[in-house]
Amino acid sequence: MLDHLIKGATVVDGTGAPAYPADVGIRDGRIAVIAPPGTVTEEALTSEDATGRILAPGFVDPHTHYDAQLFWDPYATPSLNHGVTTVAGGNCGFTLAPLHPDRPEDADYTRRMMSKVEGMSLVALEQGAPWSWNSFGDYLDALEGRIAVNAGFMVGHCALRRYVMGADAVGGQPDAQQLAEMVDLLHAAMDAGAWGFSTTQSATHSDGDGQPVASRHARPDELLALSRAVADHEGTQIEAIVAGCLDRFGDDEIDLLVEMSAAAGRPLNWNVLTIDAAVPERVPRQLLASERARKAGGRVVALTMPILTPMNMSLGTFCALNLIPGWGEILGLPVDERIARLGDPAVRAEMLRRAASKEAGVFRRLADFGRYVIGDTYSPANEGLTGRVVRDIAAERGQEPFACLVEICVNDRLRTVLWPMPTDNDPASWALRAETWQHEDVLLGGSDAGAHLDRMCGAPYTTRFLGDCLRGRKLVGLEQAVKMLTDDPAHLFGLRERGQVQQGWHADLVLFDPERIDAGPATLVHDLPGDSPRLDSRAVGIDAVWVNGVEAIRADVVTGAVAGTVLRSGRDTRTVSTR
Repeated sequence: MLDHLIKGATVVDGTGAPAYPADVGIRDGRIAVIAPPGTVTEEALTSEDATGRILAPGFVDPHTHYDAQLFWDPYATPSLNHGVTTVAGGNCGFTLAPLHPDRPEDADYTRRMMSKVEGMSLVALEQGAPWSWNSFGDYLDALEGRIAVNAGFMVGHCALRRYVMGADAVGGQPDAQQLAEMVDLLHAAMDAGAWGFSTTQSATHSDGDGQPVASRHARPDELLALSRAVADHEGTQIEAIVAGCLDRFGDDEIDLLVEMSAAAGRPLNWNVLTIDAAVPERVPRQLLASERARKAGGRVVALTMPILTPMNMSLGTFCALNLIPGWGEILGLPVDERIARLGDPAVRAEMLRRAASKEAGVFRRLADFGRYVIGDTYSPANEGLTGRVVRDIAAERGQEPFACLVEICVNDRLRTVLWPMPTDNDPASWALRAETWQHEDVLLGGSDAGAHLDRMCGAPYTTRFLGDCLRGRKLVGLEQAVKMLTDDPAHLFGLRERGQVQQGWHADLVLFDPERIDAGPATLVHDLPGDSPRLDSRAVGIDAVWVNGVEAIRADVVTGAVAGTVLRSGRDTRTVSTR
């Protein structure tokens, strides 16, 4: 007997092949039957009419930070609502494990680092996760059997360094014995099922003390030693971030990424490739790393987002504005001092100069303050400004836009919510995106779901992209769009029997209405431990989501089922060799 029968769906199977009508039956977590409509004779415990609906494989998000959230939110919302059935975590060199058993203070350091560098609520981290593990295997075991999505995790370089070197991980260099211990620790994690190794060299990544995170102090010989360890384990990967990911790689960064991938004989993915027709030289420069990697026996894959991700900013909380060169030292001051400095025209002029400079890289996109829209306000002086464009307000007041924006924020003691309007929402940029998506080493992703919770909401990229493909710009056909969200990332990670609607494969499935599929606007909710805020987005047009054959979402509501699996390298992933 079938557990469930989906009748009359239009199957888009993830391979890119033309859609076709079928009845699809689920049994024991697998796709048991795919047959022409009306021909399935086996009885089913439950069934539904899916006429006019699309049935696709569950979406695979290749870059998330759900490492902590899964403990208080096993449903990985809102990703699961938007059809994501498999998430990759442990990215950017940041993981919650391993933790040294003799140094309980390391857990506090890790929580403060994650709060700063990934924008996670410190209260939620403290109250929402058990912190009961030491080894990476312990961490995976703590999640096993209690999550509603499938989740695989890299091992973060920062945790490896901290475990072996203690406080010296920040600023120090390992001796030969310590490096060997790091390599052994990585081997043990991959033996337990870790997907591989992740690291960051990005200048934007600082810990809770304001210092460069541990992995930023690593030299190439350390990175290559850890990369070589990855080669010894089945179904493993590398994920790496360098400073040039934000704009354009330097030659030494390209060499490093290529050498790491070649040393491991495994794909290395990075994020995020920003595509903007106003900077046409960026894409070919970034993809030069992929070209050189293939010649050297490696593979370097760029993640890029197919939507413009809504963002919240303010002058009162840490956000992307703090990452503009020279801005962090001002925006990191106590509020009263910050307000005083922002009130100085010379300070504002220097901030604008730095924001528009070459050194600002991709953050130059944030420097057109006249395009910002005012969000929530908190003072009588700002009554009626919500939803208005700064340029219009500045013109009425006879002010320069940045001075106007600062005045508004000061009225709210810097609590004003700011919505930067994207500068790359033009036809030429969208055409360049469509062209770039076809590259063999470009993959959709980079949502950062689970991180930067009150500032951005990238998780709904799947439904928003599909809605755009069906009813918006239509830059990609439906079958190809589904493949880009399912089989392509599944293939990169070597997922076994996931990413396609195939008989005998795991029943990770999404049923949606092609006339409605979309994502709702990002809204601020307070549903984290400690009543901490995050941005959320409702899924539109998703009828149901199944994870391992069990219904996890129905009409955008979680069912309470936790049928997800901790996906372990080797057992659940096969090797995607570059050699």
